[in-house]
Amino acid sequence: SELQGLLHPKTQTQRHQFILPRYTTMSDGAVVVKTRKFKKNPLLSRRQMIIDIIHPGRANVPRSELQEVVGGMYKADPKLVILFGFQTKFGGGKTTGFALIYDNKESLIKFEPKYRLIRNGTIDKKETSRKAIKEAKNKKKKIRGTGASIAKHKAKRAAGDD
Repeated sequence: SELQGLLHPKTQTQRHQFILPRYTTMSDGAVVVKTRKFKKNPLLSRRQMIIDIIHPGRANVPRSELQEVVGGMYKADPKLVILFGFQTKFGGGKTTGFALIYDNKESLIKFEPKYRLIRNGTIDKKETSRKAIKEAKNKKKKIRGTGASIAKHKAKRAAGDD
């Protein structure tokens, strides 16, 4: 009966690349974390999957807890686990989202969008003053069309000279 799910329905031969979904129960026993649609992505040096969290009686599960659990399930550093896109089903009790587990910090920084790195705490948000933002905006308004690319090039060269 264990091979039932592993056999192709028409040919009754074993399916290749079929990975059984993993699941774990968190410490309080009320929360179950299951993964599905697991895929190894060697080009981006990461593992990606959909995770289902069953949490009856709880509003939601903190991201930090989930990072620890998913990292433990796949023997990975929780800092390299990125969680996003969570949607709680109507009525609560079940939440579904995406999880990415990067092989190393370099690939995490290289491929992950900046906003998710900031949310994850991998990098710090660059604070720009209100005045600087307004000055840059007004300077940008004065340059139109192809002049914008020339201005960017000049700014880049000026920054490189410093």
